Amino acid sequence: MKMPSLTRSSRLNVSKQERRASAASSLETAVQRKIAALQLPERFAKTVHTTYREIAGELLRRRAANKPLIIGVCGCQGSGKSTLAAFLKLLLRCEEQPTAVLSLDDLYLTKRQREKLARDVHPLLRTRGVPGTHDVKLGVETLRKLNTANANSRTAIPRFDKSRDDRAPRKDWDVFKGRPTFILFEGWCVDAKPQPPAALRKPVNRLERDCDPDGIWRRYVNDQLAGRYRQLFAPIDLLLFMEAPSFDCVYKWRGLQEKKLRDAEKGKGAAVMDRAALETFIMHYERLTRWMLKEMPSRADILLPLAPDQHVRAVEIRERSKMRSGS
Repeated sequence: MKMPSLTRSSRLNVSKQERRASAASSLETAVQRKIAALQLPERFAKTVHTTYREIAGELLRRRAANKPLIIGVCGCQGSGKSTLAAFLKLLLRCEEQPTAVLSLDDLYLTKRQREKLARDVHPLLRTRGVPGTHDVKLGVETLRKLNTANANSRTAIPRFDKSRDDRAPRKDWDVFKGRPTFILFEGWCVDAKPQPPAALRKPVNRLERDCDPDGIWRRYVNDQLAGRYRQLFAPIDLLLFMEAPSFDCVYKWRGLQEKKLRDAEKGKGAAVMDRAALETFIMHYERLTRWMLKEMPSRADILLPLAPDQHVRAVEIRERSKMRSGS
């Protein structure tokens, strides 16, 4: 018996269904590969396909027609900023939306530059992390190039080698090709605001008490946020904040990061911190982290409250009537 032939409309529908099935299969494969590469548990796929896809959908809804949408992704150390950015890039790419990622951690001053800063201003500035230890000019210029790129552009993305505490050679930097639809600018203090001067008087931990009794270091950091860093954060169109339950979680979460770095660099002679060094290191971040947990949730465009085990408890989306950079 001769089977009836498909109409042109039916053939088109079948073709669409096949393309969707192929795209879904390709996405699932890409997600599983990324999970393995980041040493995440297999169950993390559920977070990607639910929470992260919801966020990606919101970004797609807010994309601009005439310029890249710049999203600031902020959260304390170990909160999952880099992981979120990596999966958002993957999800948006599957929607044929080119996405560039720039990390604040890759904008640190070189070791030599920080040593000079330590001599000229305060010894604590030798340690990377706080505002004042980043190359703001490099960050501003990189964002400008990405924001004005065209289809033929090639934009160098800086890289910092944390295991050696120094900027990676330029030959090891990534290159973003073309014009991005989205730019994810992620970092632990992205879009942080300066504290009121009165809040700087009292030390928040023994590092500040013993090493910064006169408050020179913390005032310098605060002045950087009030000054040069405003230019770095000004282009951000939308702020996403990953809200930790408390500062106490930072020690545990950053410790897990350090363990991954230690495993990855095993046998390479890289400088990886032990527990005591890690505790001292995190004290550099404590003041500003506590301040951001207090003031940033109310002004974030997308708020992700986190549970102690790092999973996202909710996705809170706020509508804004005007561009954040003008607020």
